[in-house]
This record gives sequence, C-alpha cells and structure tokens, in this order.
Amino acid sequence: MSEKSVFGFSQNAAAALSYLLGPLTGIMVLVLERKNKYVRFHAMQSTLWFLMLWVIWWAVAILTNVPIIGLLFGLVLWPVTAFGATFHLCSKIFLIWKAFHGATFKIPVLGEVAWEQVNK
Repeated sequence: MSEKSVFGFSQNAAAALSYLLGPLTGIMVLVLERKNKYVRFHAMQSTLWFLMLWVIWWAVAILTNVPIIGLLFGLVLWPVTAFGATFHLCSKIFLIWKAFHGATFKIPVLGEVAWEQVNK
C-alpha cells in the first residue's frame, strides 16, 4: 500500500493531480502537501514545466501581435503553435500517467531542479 497524501488519497493520485491544471494545481499541491516528497517533487516539476510552457506561449503570442512583423512571425510560427499545443497536451497526459503509476520521471533539467528543491 502506498503512502497517503495530505489530501487523504494515495500519493500517486495526489502526484497526478498536481499536473491536472498545470502550475495552478502544482502550486496548490506544493503549498498543501508538506511531508510527502514524492508528491512535492511532482508538484514542483509540474509548476516549473507548465510555467515554462506558458511563458513560451505568451512570448509567441506577443510576437505574432506586433504590427507587420507579427504577420511574418504568424505565418512562420503557426505550425510551431499547433505543434506546441499538441506537445503541451501530450506531455500533460504522459506526466499524469507516470505519476499515477508511481514513476519518478524527471523532465531533463527541470526535473533535477525540482528534485533538488524538494530534497533541501
């Protein structure tokens, strides 16, 4: 039997929950869960990963709204944004799946940062 989280259900379910709404649930789980390092790792990784994806999305959105230059960027970046949306959804599903099944999957670089922050 796996450990319970502060939410009253298994640590795997709590870790998967941290990915559900990106950084919103990541931060919520990180603030509420104070003891379980497995859950805290996934919450921290979720927060870092989805904040990074949101920052990239906003940067692309700003670039495509600049007059004249934005039109050129828009024509070039529309396939990138379509791929980005698909990548975002697939990464969310993959990370939820891994966390729910008890895997400590580390996203390159961000996973190590999350691991170090949780184990301070």
